[in-house]
Amino acid sequence: MKSVLSLLFRLKTKERTLEETVLLIQQGNLQLQNELIEQYKPFIAKAVSSVCKRYISEKDDEFSIGLIAFNEAIEKYSRDKGSSLLAFAELIIKRKVIDYIRKEVRYGQTVNFDFQENEDGEISQSKVEADLSIDEYKKLIEQEHRKEEIIFYQKRLSDFGLTIAELIEYSPKHMDARQNAIKVAQILVENEQLREILFQKKQLPVKQLEQLVSVSRKTIERNRKYIIAMSIIMCGDFTYLKDYIKGVLHS
Repeated sequence: MKSVLSLLFRLKTKERTLEETVLLIQQGNLQLQNELIEQYKPFIAKAVSSVCKRYISEKDDEFSIGLIAFNEAIEKYSRDKGSSLLAFAELIIKRKVIDYIRKEVRYGQTVNFDFQENEDGEISQSKVEADLSIDEYKKLIEQEHRKEEIIFYQKRLSDFGLTIAELIEYSPKHMDARQNAIKVAQILVENEQLREILFQKKQLPVKQLEQLVSVSRKTIERNRKYIIAMSIIMCGDFTYLKDYIKGVLHS
């Protein structure tokens, strides 16, 4: 009987999605949290290694940063954001590691980024640090940060059947039209029911939205892709893209 119950428990655990597991952790299941972190250490190491451009082991400081970031992603994850936990965690991990590298450079610390041995077997400074000034290196890290955010955003758009190219093509041509579309998106994301429809059904709730905004249904339909794209930014962890929205609204 005990073995049967054990089998049923394993089957039930297997059927539980990663997102459901995270919800249980957020409710206070510390044991499940430790198990999940242990299980996804290879994922963390891979995400950190992609930033550092070298193999990262659990002994490296950068791995510890990634571990903390993964745990933060677990605590901050919400289905309302519409992304999977791993996609969200990957963005947080890479962002935190980039911030760590930037901080080390700012305070004159040696960043273990890509060291190589010379002919005498001595460890030489990385080519990145040797060839670039600190200011240039900071710019490189900033560019990497923006790049990772755009890649994550492209993945989020694809969940809705959208691409960056479509977003550019269907963006309102006039500034006031873009501002009005962004304001529609703001009203949408502030409404829990409409936000849930958008991220669960991957569709813009035009009929319900029409009752809450001052623009016509025709205008909402015409700017549908742009409104969805702006809503994704507002509900996600997009530091630089949110600056774009602020820039449009204050133009």
